[in-house]
Amino acid sequence: MTDTARTEAGGGQAAGTGRVRPAGDAALLLDCAGLDEVLGLAEALRRARAEGRPELDDITDVVPAARTLLVGVTAGRAGSDRLRRELERLEPVAPDETGTRHHEIPVRYDGEDLGEVAELLGITPDEVIARHTGSRYTVAFAGFAPGFAYLTGGHPSLDVPRRQTPRTRIPAGAVGLAGTFSGIYPRESPGGWQLLGRTDVPLWDETRDLPALLQPGDTVRFVAADASALPAPDPANRAVPARTGVPGDAGALRIEVPGLRPLIQDAGRPGHTDIGVPPSGALDAPSLREANRLVGNDPHAPALELTLGGFRAVAVGILAAAVTGAPAPITITRADGETEHIADMRAFALQDGDVLDIGVPATGMRSYLALRGGIAARRVLGSAATDTLSGLGPAPLAAGEELQAGPPPKAAAGHPQVWPAMPGETLEVPVVMGPREDWFTADSRTRLLEQSWRITPESDRVGMRLDGETPLERAITGELPSEGTVTGALQVPPSGLPVLFLNDRPVTGGYPVIAVVRDRALPLLAQARPGTVLRFYADG
Repeated sequence: MTDTARTEAGGGQAAGTGRVRPAGDAALLLDCAGLDEVLGLAEALRRARAEGRPELDDITDVVPAARTLLVGVTAGRAGSDRLRRELERLEPVAPDETGTRHHEIPVRYDGEDLGEVAELLGITPDEVIARHTGSRYTVAFAGFAPGFAYLTGGHPSLDVPRRQTPRTRIPAGAVGLAGTFSGIYPRESPGGWQLLGRTDVPLWDETRDLPALLQPGDTVRFVAADASALPAPDPANRAVPARTGVPGDAGALRIEVPGLRPLIQDAGRPGHTDIGVPPSGALDAPSLREANRLVGNDPHAPALELTLGGFRAVAVGILAAAVTGAPAPITITRADGETEHIADMRAFALQDGDVLDIGVPATGMRSYLALRGGIAARRVLGSAATDTLSGLGPAPLAAGEELQAGPPPKAAAGHPQVWPAMPGETLEVPVVMGPREDWFTADSRTRLLEQSWRITPESDRVGMRLDGETPLERAITGELPSEGTVTGALQVPPSGLPVLFLNDRPVTGGYPVIAVVRDRALPLLAQARPGTVLRFYADG
């Protein structure tokens, strides 16, 4: 059985010219001579957009990186010849330093790699510290994680490679080097930078007007601190305490059996990639919108994303709800013992004490449970979405927690719908080649499209890991400087087995992207289970 994500929408997309490369439906990648040109072009683009030039209206994001500038655009507008021409003739300008902020970061220089860095450079650890504290750094760009800033301008000798084997756990506040960059890990995470020490300065605090302490253009000076000057690292890594149960007059659902990591999701956080925040949000956005429509909500209201069902909750008060996405069996056990089975996508009522069971869907991966009024949850950067990579938003829900419904909307509930078609054993997926297809051999570019790729069980909301009979091979074997990424990107690590980035992807990545999946195919991919076979085809 073969499914396809082909539709008449989308159209073709012209190949990139000059320094502008296509990066899927919603982004263009500008190649630059170096970091100075990247920052100069970013500043030129900022000024041009501030002037209100209509040819730039479609731009949604600008993500500087080491040697590239990723320009996010309105979905489907990456093929605009007018926009491409404007980007081609864009000239870099000197950044405006008016209002530049300056930061002093105290560091305890006791990092695990301090001695090794000293050996690599042929100097003493004290000299490494002196050179690190003796320079003024500038925040060049953000990436990797919310609040993580790539700092440039240090002593020219401080140029060291990343670790050959990345660590699985680096504590929050760790200060490190990679290449000529210095950086600070905002929260506990894996990573491969060479660690010099640590600081307790919070790099990310969502209660601030600017959650990221270090903004592009800011300057930084590191200051050596006594060991007693810094407390022990925060074991919680300042993770967002994301609880629901906001008081209100509407009803609630008390979770009895959570299933497999149920997550609150909405339309996500688009437009914040410049500070290292990925879009997140519902993977199957049309199903989220349909669930909200059925109960009369705003299309982007927070709902519950359930992976493979297995969910049970008890109504507290009176609620209206709907389930969409993967067609899961739905049973309501009324407080008086009677049972009701829901066989289509429609709104249904829950009375106090009713038990809602959402079983495992026969096909598909993710179901969406909407409550009339939406799920009341604290917003971060305007969204209640759970970002599993960065830790922003509500934590995965557990038994005993309550999902409080928000104030009921004025709109009426929508009409019932039949369950949508889900992926079968094989799914045909349209891609736009690039932006880094030239990093691969001609045989590998052909192999991407002619070979079958299977989704592995290691896949998650960050990305789908794919397996194939023959890995892809590089034509260029050097290290790609980190550059902006997009949802749908097929990034290829040294193993030669692609990773298909989804909504919780990192903002920047250091492996070449051979192709990008068309946006229209992403909702169906969100419903593809491990074991599904993907066949990619070039579409423009």
